Amino acid sequence: MTDANIRFGLGRRCTNPTMPVSLAGYFNIRMWDKVLDDLEVRALILEKDGREAAIIQFDLITTTTVLYNLIIDAIQAEFGPQRFTSENLIICCTHSHTAPEIRLKRAGCAPEYLPFAAAQAVAALKDAAANLQSGQLYGTLTRDARFIFNRRYWMQDGSVVTNPGKLNPNILRPEGEIDPEIPLLVIKKDSRPYVVISSIVNHTDTIGGCGVSADWPGFLRRTVESHLAPGAMLMPLVGCQGNINHFDVRSNSNQTCYAEAERIGLGYAETIEKAFDQLQLIKFKQLRTVSTAVIADPRQLTDAELAEAQAVMDKYPDVDISPESTRDLTSEDLAKKTPFALKYFASKLMEIKEDHDPRKFTLTGFELGSAFIASMPSEPFTENGLRVRKACFPQHLCLVTALANGTGNDHVGGGYIPNAWNYNRGGYETTPRSNPYAQDTAERLIAAWQKLAAKL
Repeated sequence: MTDANIRFGLGRRCTNPTMPVSLAGYFNIRMWDKVLDDLEVRALILEKDGREAAIIQFDLITTTTVLYNLIIDAIQAEFGPQRFTSENLIICCTHSHTAPEIRLKRAGCAPEYLPFAAAQAVAALKDAAANLQSGQLYGTLTRDARFIFNRRYWMQDGSVVTNPGKLNPNILRPEGEIDPEIPLLVIKKDSRPYVVISSIVNHTDTIGGCGVSADWPGFLRRTVESHLAPGAMLMPLVGCQGNINHFDVRSNSNQTCYAEAERIGLGYAETIEKAFDQLQLIKFKQLRTVSTAVIADPRQLTDAELAEAQAVMDKYPDVDISPESTRDLTSEDLAKKTPFALKYFASKLMEIKEDHDPRKFTLTGFELGSAFIASMPSEPFTENGLRVRKACFPQHLCLVTALANGTGNDHVGGGYIPNAWNYNRGGYETTPRSNPYAQDTAERLIAAWQKLAAKL
């Protein structure tokens, strides 16, 4: 029977670090020294007529393949090998830069945090499975363009620079698009919103420093949940934001502080709560899941790139690029092409020249009638999210969650997935240090989603 009825279960656990560990997302080590607000892992089970799907979301920088496999193994040990698999489970992150470093090759990582995080995820999923409830599914599409900017800019000299600095007179125009649309799925219980799933395209990097925080998604979640019934949950999925951030280069205001995370989170909360008045019932017969593996190549380095990197290394033999010395390195240093930044990125390029292992990505999607939730790995540029939403699933209310289901293999910690046309222009997202994937990776992911969409 076609109706809007759905069963759901919710679980959550605190994932604050208890061991010394650096916070993630920068070039330097930042050992945490305080908790500004709590980190979580959230679990949501969706069920209709015996068919289940689940989302597990962390307040972390990314879902590495190591963490993904740890969680899959732990879940299957707890629930059996068939209930939750890559076919019906999405494991994703909010991309907080004030959460523990979990990429094993990065300085400051504490490997013991990973099994702790996996155990907390399983505990949250167990809570969700033990507390299935009934509700009705709704959806709508809203938008908010106040906090979203493409962070790659064409400059007056014809180059593209990432984060060129506020009020830079040499900025010509943004290189690419933004996606201010916010698709929402809401499960109402007793006629009130009880589960809210949002998909927002923005970077989660507003605070800096050494305090643990869930950043603006935390403010968004806590604000909306405070206005819902006790026990309700908002799951703030983060879309394809690899070339997006919150910095308005037209303003000289301070946008790296805790107050900025609050401003953005409360702003998004206001937009989402207003959209509750626009919710429409989503009637469907069954919950359908799709999944596929996508194989991509490692980043191919040209002879010219290798020669240039070696020349930089030879030119600056006395520049120290040890982890301790990178404490002041920023993306602006790369924009300015300082010797420090040039040697740092050259050294990272040289490190990956022997990397020939393929990257394997798992795409997973859930169809709930006219709504669809799609995973994407690592940090795709926003145009790729738009292609999934508008080209692959034009008839659906499509929510994309990036930073999901692994980063390619055990020794790749993630990175940006640009569009083919972004290469050879500038900006650090296309450098081998920040992008360990072949230049056609985005096209392979989109092609895979097109094939999955054709089967629905």
